[in-house]
Amino acid sequence: MNTINRIKICGFRRLLNLDLQVRPFMVLIGANGVGKTSVLDALSLLSASASGNLNSMLSQFGGVAALLTRGKSDELSFLVDMTVPDHNPLEYQLRIATKGTGYAISREVLSQQRPGFSEPFFHINSYDGDIRYYETDERRLVRPDWEHNPLETSLSQVPKMFRQPEELRRVLSTATQYHVLDVGPRAPVKMPQPMKPATLPGPDGADLVPYLYYLRESDRDRFEAILDALRAAFPDFEELNFPPVAAGMLAMTWKDKKFNKPIYLNELSEGTLRFLWLTALLQSPNLSTITMIDEPEVSLHPELLNLLADLMREAARRTQLVVATHSDRFIRFLTPEEVVVMDVDDDGCASATWADSMKDLDLWLAEYSLDEVWRMGRMGGRS
Repeated sequence: MNTINRIKICGFRRLLNLDLQVRPFMVLIGANGVGKTSVLDALSLLSASASGNLNSMLSQFGGVAALLTRGKSDELSFLVDMTVPDHNPLEYQLRIATKGTGYAISREVLSQQRPGFSEPFFHINSYDGDIRYYETDERRLVRPDWEHNPLETSLSQVPKMFRQPEELRRVLSTATQYHVLDVGPRAPVKMPQPMKPATLPGPDGADLVPYLYYLRESDRDRFEAILDALRAAFPDFEELNFPPVAAGMLAMTWKDKKFNKPIYLNELSEGTLRFLWLTALLQSPNLSTITMIDEPEVSLHPELLNLLADLMREAARRTQLVVATHSDRFIRFLTPEEVVVMDVDDDGCASATWADSMKDLDLWLAEYSLDEVWRMGRMGGRS
């Protein structure tokens, strides 16, 4: 699997100069306001840039000016390094600057070092509107002879190049961020849902029912793995059923050993519903290459967090999983190799440090659990 092994984010909110190694499973911890969610949002912006939705995403964020590090940066800058099996890594750089009331892509480079050459091979090399990309027929960098949208990246627009850059485009463009699931009275996850093929439960749970129904019919082993996780979390749980409620519409019920009648989704507790959604998500065989989850611990009983950590480790075999949390109870069930501690310096800018690189951490862990060491302030990450 092609994986991202490094990301550098500069000038994005508190992330003035963040350079971070990326691992298959990484949990960002720290107090509120230290930049954990900003890392996820920066990855989401990169994803939008690779899929041709940069302008739309920047509008949702309030524009480039609203994202810049206050008084410390005049442009957003990103660098991503992707491992390529049997080849040197691909490196992608993107810079976005303010321009009047809008923005401009001031620099975009997609390059790859080659054995025996001092200069990298450029797939894309653009600067201040001078767009150049490698044309395979002409075997050189050329300017587009078609209408190029200056508000979107060349990565999202140039014709298909070699397999490796296309894989980078796919990896970035499919990255998906999941926020805390809405479980309000009229939330999509509580409503009957249309019967259709679905490979994921959806960021808002709008496809949870058809996804689980489709999984039951097409991948019984995976569906049973979800049921096993639910039985481990809730000893009285028996099974899920899918009664039709109208033409083309399905509901889903939860069978409890202690009750004769099934429980509908809108009757489940917030924590139960969120755990069901997380379990279904993490067990999906169709996770994107990068999956981001913000505050998965919300509403969950502490006893569920150990199981959640195990589900995440298993999912990290199929996706690069980036999680943001400030729950010390969740950290108890993680290892230092899975934890990135985020803090702010004296200038208010974010820093990120892998816990397993911290001095003397092993000595502290000989007497205390990881969450206890964090609570004592020995790892930083707390205001």
